[in-house]
Amino acid sequence: MAALSLLVEQDPERTERVIDEDHLGRMTLGDRSLEREVLEIFARQTTLTLKRLAGAEPARAAAAAHTLKGSARGIGAWRVARAAERLEQAAANKGDHDAMSAAIAELEAASLEVCAAIGARLAEYLDELSADTFSDRAREH
Repeated sequence: MAALSLLVEQDPERTERVIDEDHLGRMTLGDRSLEREVLEIFARQTTLTLKRLAGAEPARAAAAAHTLKGSARGIGAWRVARAAERLEQAAANKGDHDAMSAAIAELEAASLEVCAAIGARLAEYLDELSADTFSDRAREH
């Protein structure tokens, strides 16, 4: 079920993972608690970054996009990383406001998609934690 929550149907013939679970597992050394923490931090960072991008000057937008690109690569959110890279490149062309607007829209869409997947994943962690707690209490009695 966890794998299904991280899939988004892009086309009936093909699906692409929103978060590369293998990559995330390698980056967190298979530690589920660390994975949860990293995903929570990424979701918060993404939300803050998107707020900062609203009306940002090109240099500030490029810096924010660069930071988010690195974080996205760290968790295997490849679409977010590609969108952030496009924004970073568009911001380098200071006069191209249309390209920046399009890149920001793409980054917002990719970020919302990954944050939804993270939300589903965090809900699964809570379910697992609740089940483990219930099991532990049942064994105590």
